[in-house]
Amino acid sequence: MRTSKSTKNAYLAKLTEKIQMKSVNIGKDLDGSTPPSVFIGRWSYPKVYAGPMMVGQTGDTAIMDSPESWIGENKTQEDIIGYRMNLVRGKQLMDIKDLENPFVEKLQDISLAAKSIDSEATFGSRPTGAMFNEESMPHGPSALIEKFDIDAVKWDRQLEKSFYDTDLKAREAVMNLHNKDIPFSAMQKAFSVGAFGLKKNRRLVPTRWSITACDSTIADNLLKEVRHYPILDSYRVYEFSSLKNYYAIILTPTEWQYEWFEAFIKIMGKEEMIFSDYETNSDKTEYSCVGGCYYTAKMAVLDKLAKLKLQSGLIILREAYSGYVPLGVFNVRENIKYAMNGDYKEFETLKDAVVYCGTKLKIPISKYVKQSNLLNELLHSKQTTLDSFFKKSPDLQ
Repeated sequence: MRTSKSTKNAYLAKLTEKIQMKSVNIGKDLDGSTPPSVFIGRWSYPKVYAGPMMVGQTGDTAIMDSPESWIGENKTQEDIIGYRMNLVRGKQLMDIKDLENPFVEKLQDISLAAKSIDSEATFGSRPTGAMFNEESMPHGPSALIEKFDIDAVKWDRQLEKSFYDTDLKAREAVMNLHNKDIPFSAMQKAFSVGAFGLKKNRRLVPTRWSITACDSTIADNLLKEVRHYPILDSYRVYEFSSLKNYYAIILTPTEWQYEWFEAFIKIMGKEEMIFSDYETNSDKTEYSCVGGCYYTAKMAVLDKLAKLKLQSGLIILREAYSGYVPLGVFNVRENIKYAMNGDYKEFETLKDAVVYCGTKLKIPISKYVKQSNLLNELLHSKQTTLDSFFKKSPDLQ
């Protein structure tokens, strides 16, 4: 039985409440730089709190908001949390369509920038608190911003082209940039400040929504392409571990179908929570019950399949272990990208692939199979009942 999104959100909300984050202590004036980084909230939509994220040091601060580089540079959870808690969020309440506001124009400058930008801010009160929840990358203290100035900005050339093409639809701009290897975080920030799309349709998009919008746009376009490719001729398992997570990715010699599992194991106590969702070879219409991780994982694997010019089915098993801290969906995207760019193990049967994954997972693989829809069906399609499957495979108990 699949668990609901609200159940997953409730679990992660409880987890994040238990984790104490210490953010940077600053006064009402901040002289430093922006990595570049912006954040747009969603609580009062269609009015939104939008603003820059700054750090109290000048020079190159890009690492603080460049998730694509963290895993490759072996950054730890503590490193990443340190970066994020040093980011100070300034904000003003804006209408999503007010793109000609001088403050929003500065946010667009930041989001299109090719590198960090020196900046100065004066806040209405001393920034306090920190944002740490189940949905987004954490950041440090925040406050309403009264005055904000940035140095001259040099835009990224590809982002600039998309900004000035007001006859290009946003989804086409996103795909063009993806195909030119523009970092996901860069295109997502530009998308969030209304830098893409037909001129009459441009507007501010809350950061969280813009991430899933870019992930699902890329995934949907790649899937249209991948459906025309020949089907993989064996079972493959790709793996990767980092940031207290393990991922097993099974490609199946079938038409496209996809099931996602994520398990949280003994993070708050003795709990073992499994959440899952799936789709068949027809387009998924409802929003996933497990949220943004579902789309970012799908996108990362389809990106690799498109490069390989192959079609396959997909099963992903993710486990998070003691000490894990929710840091946002970048964690899933980047881990899976690294997995898909690594070596794989090949198997003749799905059972062999599943048994292998069971030797690496901490929760017995039988629990995943029993909760599944698609994996269960694929095992049955080989005329193997679950009872006989488990009897013949003691290592699955």
